[in-house]
Amino acid sequence: MNRVAAAGRLHLMNPLLTFGVPWAIVASSFGINLAVWVLTDAGQQPRGGVAGGVASLYFTVLVIYVQSVTQVLPFAMGMSLTRRTFWSGTALVAAVQALGYGIVLSALTAIEGATGGWGVRLHFWAPGPLDVDNAALQVLVSGAPMLAFAFLGVGIGVVMKRWGPAGTWTLALTTLLVTGGLAILVTWRRAWGDLGAWLGDQSVVTLAVALPLALAVVIAGLSLAGLRRLVP
Repeated sequence: MNRVAAAGRLHLMNPLLTFGVPWAIVASSFGINLAVWVLTDAGQQPRGGVAGGVASLYFTVLVIYVQSVTQVLPFAMGMSLTRRTFWSGTALVAAVQALGYGIVLSALTAIEGATGGWGVRLHFWAPGPLDVDNAALQVLVSGAPMLAFAFLGVGIGVVMKRWGPAGTWTLALTTLLVTGGLAILVTWRRAWGDLGAWLGDQSVVTLAVALPLALAVVIAGLSLAGLRRLVP
């Protein structure tokens, strides 16, 4: 357990990068959105103004975890940490970080609700149906997708480190072809309406908690398997 904790601490050696950059970016996005809402009538929409800028926090965390694998793993193996120990420490940090970020986002959402969207009806920290009016559930709704993005970053980092540029481009092309193929299939079947209705019938717990957690588990298993023969 001590070695797992040591592997986890490797990700905290540069807190300005690990935590400062994601929050600096999302804070910048929030400031820009707030200025737009103050200067325009965006908040006068029927349900108030909804912004998607909080997504920048999730994508930045994804990039941080890509770098964690590509840059920290060689250093960890140089310290005689095994690949499994490095993965365990990374998973531990990702889980704690997702929970912590979920708590912070839940608090910001509560403040946003109490202030009427910062006085201009801006719904930034939990836009649309992601605002569940329950602090504990809000932690899960905001934190579970964060865990999925963190492991997605780990998975991409493993591909980049093990298979290099060829693997990275293959992953990107495969992702494009799979998502594009699904879009073509749904369009050919004229099923966009049915898909939208099905999504609308699902609860926010299913879409924002259960599915991200399931995705995180799948990617975690794949990334662990990919690490086994990785050469630093």
